[in-house]
Amino acid sequence: MGLLTLSVSAPAAANEVGLDDYDFKISGLVELADEPLADVLLVVEGGGFRVEVESGEDGRWAVGVPEKGDYTVTLDENTLPEGIAVIDPEDETPNVREITVGQSGSAVANFFIGQGERNTTSLFDQIVERIFNGLNFGLLLALAAIGLSLVFGTTGLSNFAHAELVTFGGLMTLLFGVVLGLPIWLAIPIALILSAGLGYVNDAALWKPLRRRGVGLIPMMIVSIGLSLAVRYIFQMFVGGDTQQLPGATDTTLSIGLFGLSWTDVASMGISVLVLLGVAYFLLRTRIGKATRAVSDNPALAAASGIDVDRVIRIVWVMAGALAGLSGILWAYFRPGVSWDMGFQILLLTFAAVTLGGLGTAFGALVGALIVGLFVEISTLVIPSDMKYVGALVILILVLLVRPQGILGRKERIG
Repeated sequence: MGLLTLSVSAPAAANEVGLDDYDFKISGLVELADEPLADVLLVVEGGGFRVEVESGEDGRWAVGVPEKGDYTVTLDENTLPEGIAVIDPEDETPNVREITVGQSGSAVANFFIGQGERNTTSLFDQIVERIFNGLNFGLLLALAAIGLSLVFGTTGLSNFAHAELVTFGGLMTLLFGVVLGLPIWLAIPIALILSAGLGYVNDAALWKPLRRRGVGLIPMMIVSIGLSLAVRYIFQMFVGGDTQQLPGATDTTLSIGLFGLSWTDVASMGISVLVLLGVAYFLLRTRIGKATRAVSDNPALAAASGIDVDRVIRIVWVMAGALAGLSGILWAYFRPGVSWDMGFQILLLTFAAVTLGGLGTAFGALVGALIVGLFVEISTLVIPSDMKYVGALVILILVLLVRPQGILGRKERIG
């Protein structure tokens, strides 16, 4: 029977990874019928940190971790001897456990394994599950990418501080939904309103004054990098380096029993689709949306046509803030967890989606985000999961070699 035991002191480990690099430790023992099992792979993850270790000849292992907090220890059943599996009738995933490194600075995860048939998932089910995960990830990535693309289209600014708008949405939901204890259905709208307000403040206090002074796009991009670093570490100063959970983020009772999906995943995809349809309607059917597209195409001509360019840009910043905030909330449920640098973790993928779809085009950003999200998840069938983000960038390079302007971008005419 599978069993995971926790204690505040850990036994000496035969195979050790990173103990000299970090002050905190997770260790354990892998046994089969009181006999140690060697060369069993275990993966420890938490707060953006990931490390692999194999059990030694005495079945023991230990890893150093960078901080206190919640971690996931996963025993890779593919590395167990033939016919052996981690079994526990009361646990659907006995080879995966959540543990906490607390004040003692250490924790122990011992796996006691019995004979049994290993639960396996068919290749078809794995592919379908990853497609759903890819769509979920791609849709939430699209929310951030569209805002980033609209800002670039109307101002020409590559805003690296967009990542902090994503983080802000997750942190505000954490503040109101967990710290202040408001119902999550109330905390999320408050977080979105504040995210939209932060977008407004960004433009009013910083970017509009810089535009009026004629600051070039390269200096403005450098400013955005500095702003990103400053705001990110301000977040860390207030919330610390731990990863914290939103209500319901890790509730396994919400599973719908279909391809690993939960009701949270279904709600996330549904909300993303509705919001993206709303953005499409706004851009295609409303006067402000049409003005936004006109400014994106040619700001000077739009101004000459009587369009208030500054007002359009301000609306775009508000929309970008709200979309990024929503993306951060959904990203917190997808990971799951809220941390001070969560937006930065997907910033490169967001830029990849915008570039892949075509710079400055909202619909291109949507297409690019869906492609990136699907490839990131499906690629884990053939490449290690810690390389999946690199694979998305390979796709970006290959597409740009064939179509430099991106999938929906337009070629720039010279002369």
